[in-house]
Amino acid sequence: MTDLPDTNLTMLTLVKPEGELEVFFERRPMPEPAPHEVLVKILATPINPSDLGLLFGAADMASARASERDGLPVVTADIPAPGMRAMAPRVGQALPIGNEGCGLVVKAGASPEAQALLGKTVAVLGGEIYAEYRCLPAQMCMELPEGTDPKDGASCFVNPLTSLAFTETMRMEGHSALVHTAAASNLGQMLVKICAKDGIPLVNIVRSAAQAELLKGIGAKYVVNSSDEDFLDKLTAALVETGATCGFDAIGGGKLAGQILACMEAAAVKRMTTYSRYGSDTFKQVYIYGALDVGPTVLNRSFGFSWSLSGFLLTPFMQKAGADVVGRMRARVVAELTTTFKSHYSHEISLTDALSLDTIANYNAKRTGEKYLIRPHG
Repeated sequence: MTDLPDTNLTMLTLVKPEGELEVFFERRPMPEPAPHEVLVKILATPINPSDLGLLFGAADMASARASERDGLPVVTADIPAPGMRAMAPRVGQALPIGNEGCGLVVKAGASPEAQALLGKTVAVLGGEIYAEYRCLPAQMCMELPEGTDPKDGASCFVNPLTSLAFTETMRMEGHSALVHTAAASNLGQMLVKICAKDGIPLVNIVRSAAQAELLKGIGAKYVVNSSDEDFLDKLTAALVETGATCGFDAIGGGKLAGQILACMEAAAVKRMTTYSRYGSDTFKQVYIYGALDVGPTVLNRSFGFSWSLSGFLLTPFMQKAGADVVGRMRARVVAELTTTFKSHYSHEISLTDALSLDTIANYNAKRTGEKYLIRPHG
């Protein structure tokens, strides 16, 4: 379609054996699509919490320092000894970053599936998106309607499909209502809209009055603030009213997952007609899907014996759910791209600006309401 450069500017993250993290750019040869692949010019890609885990890992970003190599920024940071043990499998591997994005298909392989996407705006999933171009299989692309702003298509996969996966999991496992933590996030706001449309009672857990007001402003009915002194009482009351027995926790570390299970149990006990020393027979499930707190997950066993705490990732869910379910989820995302699944960005930056120390400090803080979008081509 257009003349392409010979090289592709790509961001990489490297753990060095001497206990340092290095994030840098490399001009790699422009990839050539195989028959089943397409070459996408990346026009917009978000910085998600899931990207930060690979980008900076266990490095102490307070020690970060800036330098240059071949006229491009380099960021180096120290990795504490416990972090080095956790990141041992990564040592010596320069890994590309970026889970998702949106762009224009500028070259396509010979297969009909690839050729059908030539010239189309697509959302892409598959890693290595913090680059000017990305070559990937056609099935990893989702065609978007003509005229879609790349900004609207940049976050089509991770948050929209994850939020839909929560409701699908709830139904598959026989639950009727949900609990969600860090609920004022972009994903949390999408989940509020999904549950409102689908008639699913949703208990939202936030950590400030401002976040509570934000969610109530978009229609959330049940919002509880974990900073309130009577948080556990309010959470239990919301669980009694909704009957929620399935939760998704973005925090990971600390006491919150255990507190949710305990309050689910307290709500279930209120519905019991006879006493059991083993607690209620109501099954309670909490999934941890994030790590905003990287500390240990603390459980105070006050929730009987009918419970489970598990990890949750989108890709294994989609593999388990099957093509029909995933196809239905993807179709809904496209249909509601600028409504239910619209992401809001507080900052737009260039690819190289993403390695400015001041910018890193801001997006790595993971503050509610602040979401960064990378525009690799300005």
